[in-house]
Amino acid sequence: MTISRPDEPKPALPFAAKTPPHLATLVFFTALTTLTLNMFLPSLPHMAENFGVEYSLMTLAIAGYLAATAILMLVLGPLSDFFGRRPVMLVTLCLFTLASITCALAGNFGLFLTARIGQGIIIGGWGLSLAIVRDRHESREAASRIGFMAMAMAIAPMLAPVAGGGLDALLGWRAVFWLYALLGAIALLLCWIDLGETKTQRADGFGAQLRSYPELLKSLPYWGYALAMAFSTGGFYIFIAGAPLIAGHFLDLTPAELGVGLGVSTAGYITGSFLSGRFNARFPLFVFILLGRIVSAAGVLAGLIAVLTGYLDPYILFGTALMVGVGNGLTIPGANAGALSVNPELSGSALGLAGALTVGGGAVLTSLTGAVVTEETGAPALFALMLGASVISLGGSLIVWRTDRSGPGI
Repeated sequence: MTISRPDEPKPALPFAAKTPPHLATLVFFTALTTLTLNMFLPSLPHMAENFGVEYSLMTLAIAGYLAATAILMLVLGPLSDFFGRRPVMLVTLCLFTLASITCALAGNFGLFLTARIGQGIIIGGWGLSLAIVRDRHESREAASRIGFMAMAMAIAPMLAPVAGGGLDALLGWRAVFWLYALLGAIALLLCWIDLGETKTQRADGFGAQLRSYPELLKSLPYWGYALAMAFSTGGFYIFIAGAPLIAGHFLDLTPAELGVGLGVSTAGYITGSFLSGRFNARFPLFVFILLGRIVSAAGVLAGLIAVLTGYLDPYILFGTALMVGVGNGLTIPGANAGALSVNPELSGSALGLAGALTVGGGAVLTSLTGAVVTEETGAPALFALMLGASVISLGGSLIVWRTDRSGPGI
């Protein structure tokens, strides 16, 4: 499939969209991104056995995927600023569908892992959807709509592992990747018939788009939004990396009970996202960004004080996760919209860089949690790491508070 510039004349094609997409279409794209990350996780032991590899090697299907998304975010954003949102999204969905089919048919681990890493291109479904929202709305309204998108897509990771485990039990692990391929094809059809081009202003050359990254990194407001977003998400990554050890070793919880507890954080995120979507358009961006960081930091600090004084039970562990989820739901939509608004002409590049920082930072924080949170250090180490992430993200929100009052800009 060739990519044409948005200002080039295009031939009339059947059912090709000419108008901006519906919000439901963008929600579907973003939900597919999260489904691709975690729906197949219950199948990892069966997949390792099928390919004849160690389980630790099989986890490269997660780490490699995250690494690919971090790199691709740096490229897809500038591409969409230069070529337009629609053609880049069409190519992204085509490649994702092909990669999913290859995963389903792979006869050896090497081919599977290569195709699995290729699935990371679906990160464009999330990133480009946010850029499309910012193309059409000013920053406050964009934050409100992103809040509703975040609320809707948060349901996907709650249901995906259950659905993936059921498919594995009934049809085998390959059925999960056939489902990915089917969903990719549906998304491609939706893109064709419902996603008209929203990037009407042609950006400078692609090389110039890549060279815009240093310009963004010199922007204090951009750093405020990026830090608030990356370390808000990072606090959640720390929790999901360390909570299983705390729940199993110290609280003697079953996997099912742990799953319910992890869902509490997601429920908190949905609640915060709903409030952000409902009220963000009425206030400056910094209000909900800062409020979310205060809620999260206060919850983690209370949890840390509790465990340091000898109190640890499921209510403390998952109550803290609930506060982190609510805080993230309040903060992240506004932080996304703010990063995109620093320079609207570079919105794709801005989102790509912020997304890479978030995903890459999440990978680092997850690895750090695995090294620091042990049976010896226990819950205090987990809560201390989460508090550190909360403090850094709070610092980012304070930068936003200092700069957003005069309007974002470079």
